[in-house]
Amino acid sequence: VLQVGDGIARIYGLSNAESNELLEFENGIEAIVLNLEEDNIGAVLLGPTEEINEGDIVKRTGRIASIGVGEGLLGRVISPTGQPLDGKGPVEGKLYIMPFERKAPGVIFRQPVKQPLQTGIKAIDAMIPIGRGQRELIIGDRQTGKTAIAIDTIINQRSNYEKGKPVYCVYVAVGQKGSTVANIAKILEEHGAMKYTVIVLATAS
Repeated sequence: VLQVGDGIARIYGLSNAESNELLEFENGIEAIVLNLEEDNIGAVLLGPTEEINEGDIVKRTGRIASIGVGEGLLGRVISPTGQPLDGKGPVEGKLYIMPFERKAPGVIFRQPVKQPLQTGIKAIDAMIPIGRGQRELIIGDRQTGKTAIAIDTIINQRSNYEKGKPVYCVYVAVGQKGSTVANIAKILEEHGAMKYTVIVLATAS
């Protein structure tokens, strides 16, 4: 390690490293190669910067950064790398390994957006209906109810699940407190929504 700071490590001596490859430090912390330069590489740390020091030894793993996905993740709280954070033990069921960085399919290969996604919020469903497969940005100032809209929409998908036509939901919490996410998971559990939902947690710490 040549230099470390702000979640980035500059590393010398791994000239054959590939973009998006996982690296491993002596203490077990992993990093993803993102910047390839002539004499060093830049890697994003997947752990606390404080535990990495200049001069530490880094090894290649030969694995491209990826995550296991499958129905076994439903009802779980996991880290961005797929590690369970809810204390319920390892993730069970068949998982399919998918790379973090993956080229999106072209327009020709995508199914047409022809079915509405009912959020259960009349103002949205009536004035700005959302189609399944469509992206929709929720923007607003702090404490204006952005999270509430997302949570209510997830809860309102329960009828689809009970009809055997589930809309699988992924709630990604970036930079939120662990206690806040635990409260969200509790709310979803109380409404029976965790059966078709997975929470991905990248805490602020």
